[in-house]
Amino acid sequence: MQTKIDQLKELLLAHAPLVVAYSGGVDSAYLLAFAHKVLGDQALAVIADSPSLPRESLEAAVALAQQIGAPLEILRTDEMQDPNYASNPLNRCYFCKAELFTKLDALAKDRHFAAIAYGENADDMRQVRPGRQAATEFSILAPLRDAGLTKEEIRAASRALGLPTSDAPSQPCLSSRIPHGTPVTLQALSMVERGEKVVRLHGFKVFRVRHIVEAEQARARVQIAPEEMAGLEAVSGKIAEGLLEIGYTGVEFDPAGYRSH
Repeated sequence: MQTKIDQLKELLLAHAPLVVAYSGGVDSAYLLAFAHKVLGDQALAVIADSPSLPRESLEAAVALAQQIGAPLEILRTDEMQDPNYASNPLNRCYFCKAELFTKLDALAKDRHFAAIAYGENADDMRQVRPGRQAATEFSILAPLRDAGLTKEEIRAASRALGLPTSDAPSQPCLSSRIPHGTPVTLQALSMVERGEKVVRLHGFKVFRVRHIVEAEQARARVQIAPEEMAGLEAVSGKIAEGLLEIGYTGVEFDPAGYRSH
């Protein structure tokens, strides 16, 4: 792994000064922390803020960047204004990333940064990721991927740097809770965000609240990680009550639980 980290260092040094597309997740947090270690203030973190980002996640990401000591800017993105995104097609993530990279590209050119990097890792190449197409179109660097660092190696390297994200679960955007083909709306995103806060307040760490719309009625499908399912029975009634108060017309608990893919 040290050979990969040495290669990562060389990649970063070759593309300074650098804008880091930062989300506060495992990969981008490590990329930012290591870039700051190597480049200092020549690495600028930029986090995209939109309704699909939970407020708690934004606050945590800002706090982590401050802990790292890296300069950070919050950039408002407007993917919700794009009907290609809001209609929620299978390649929804392409339109989100295209919006982000359009704005990052303008920022980088205006301030004379050499490149933009994001946190794709070597394992991500096994998955179909529509955002990768946008990254390719805008010549966005993926130094973690190019250095060959896997997710588990990034977690190990994060622990070595003392990052709190080393064992954090994956947290894709709120729009990912809405099935493809169901429009992404501000109301739906707000309901998902508030719904997941209800579940989190009952002590669960890895879960999803799926926003299912049928006959213009929204119901919640709650998925809890199998290793946490034992604690569900005692609080399922309270969780259901909280979700109904938010506006869901029905609540179901997926017996198969939640598994990341």
